[in-house]
Amino acid sequence: MNREQAEPISSKSAALMRWNAMLRDEVALLDKPGAHHKTLLRQAYALHQDQMINNADLSDLLELADSALAFAVESLLDIDGDE
Repeated sequence: MNREQAEPISSKSAALMRWNAMLRDEVALLDKPGAHHKTLLRQAYALHQDQMINNADLSDLLELADSALAFAVESLLDIDGDE
């Protein structure tokens, strides 16, 4: 494999690792769920626009972002309900 082929793969991998780290940042998610969700969406669309991910990957990332938001809302409702 030549270097030109390896570079985009490692860039894609690093970008997806950063996106997934942001997805798993539960403190930020629960602190500001809406803003965190919006950031996840923007980053996913940026990866797609930069052609680092395809349409199917974008769909997966958007679904994960929506699931994280749903988790945050449910968690916050549970916390409020316990008080």
